[in-house]
Amino acid sequence: MLKYLAVAAVGFLIAIGQAGAGGTDERQVIVISASFEPFFENLRRGAQQGDIEDQAILGWMYMRGEGVPQDYTEAAHWYRKAAEQGDPMAQTGLGFLYSQGRGIPQDYTEAMRWFRKAAQQGNAVAQFRIGLLHMMGRGVSEDYSEAARWYFKAAEQGNGVAQALLGQMHQEGKGVPQDDILAHMWFNLAASAGDDEARNNRDRIARRMTTDQIAEAQRLAREWMAERQ
Repeated sequence: MLKYLAVAAVGFLIAIGQAGAGGTDERQVIVISASFEPFFENLRRGAQQGDIEDQAILGWMYMRGEGVPQDYTEAAHWYRKAAEQGDPMAQTGLGFLYSQGRGIPQDYTEAMRWFRKAAQQGNAVAQFRIGLLHMMGRGVSEDYSEAARWYFKAAEQGNGVAQALLGQMHQEGKGVPQDDILAHMWFNLAASAGDDEARNNRDRIARRMTTDQIAEAQRLAREWMAERQ
């Protein structure tokens, strides 16, 4: 869901939202105006006064280098302030910085801690990131079953990367029973979100499936999408 923050005095519109492609903290900022400086000063003032949303936006801006020079240390600083107040997007962003060692020392245990806090609030990107750390054995023991469990949580919310990886796990029988029908379904859902690799994987697995199996996989995908419209 997109939330709009209008700063009428300078004619700015910032749209903050969650994307499903498995990025970092998934805040998208769209600036519509030429008067950036007054807006930025208002934003920083709000962040310094403890506004969670302003802190999270600043973290995103510094991490991405949007409107300001890219500065991972500043990104971590503002993400932490918002994360400690419970903002799930900031928690996910801070976890990402810990996992990559950007602006703060790399620490997979801390990354997992922040991802879990965000995941408990239903953040799909954090859920995907937990699955990834379990799959890679970073900060936790390698555990494909646990990875699949977290990918499923994210995939159920429409996270395309998690859907594609869950399809791969069903295709190979890693962490979940080998099941071409479910693999095809998850690949198909990821492909519908624009994942070309998932589309290719779906088409490859279809070559070894029967017509009835493909029809069942397609039915499951249609039902999944219909339930979420």
